[in-house]
Amino acid sequence: MTKTELLIQLHEIGCIQFGNFTMASGLSSPIYIDLRRITAKPSLLNKVAKAYSGLIHTLDFDHLAAVPYAALPIGTAVSLATDKPLIYPRKHTKIHGARREVEGVYSPGDKSLIIEDLVTKGGSVIQAIEVLERVGLKVTDVAVLIDREQGGREQLANRGYKLHAYFTLSQLLKALHIEGRISKDEVNMVTNSL
Repeated sequence: MTKTELLIQLHEIGCIQFGNFTMASGLSSPIYIDLRRITAKPSLLNKVAKAYSGLIHTLDFDHLAAVPYAALPIGTAVSLATDKPLIYPRKHTKIHGARREVEGVYSPGDKSLIIEDLVTKGGSVIQAIEVLERVGLKVTDVAVLIDREQGGREQLANRGYKLHAYFTLSQLLKALHIEGRISKDEVNMVTNSL
């Protein structure tokens, strides 16, 4: 499957929508990317896992570390595709049981590769990394399906982390336009909003 074919399937299932959306940051955006919808089509989730597998195959790591919550099903699929163990930082530490900050089996000093669905400014990724590092794990790389090109790559680089993205937002827009899925006006609307 080509990158363009994968984008078309993501668009068809509603992972990429155009309109007027309010983002988590409070900012308005003419594009909404909701990769949680991938789980509605297991064959697409499998293709996404293969895309990540190709993206990360040369990297050195002991564990995949999925960022809750959107990246958990993706991380699970990538774990199955790569035969690498999955861990994940909790959003909130449990106040009962073992009170773990990170779920899964790991040892301090292990290298963890962050798996996230997309990156905008990098805030959720940085929060996840802080939790992992607090328990002694090492992080150098972050893998995402889509880089929205809104400062996340630079934020991560400033802290010493390297972002690996399967698509950038610019590539996504160009491919969908070439395939007749979106108009030039929609491309310009999104580009001008960045």
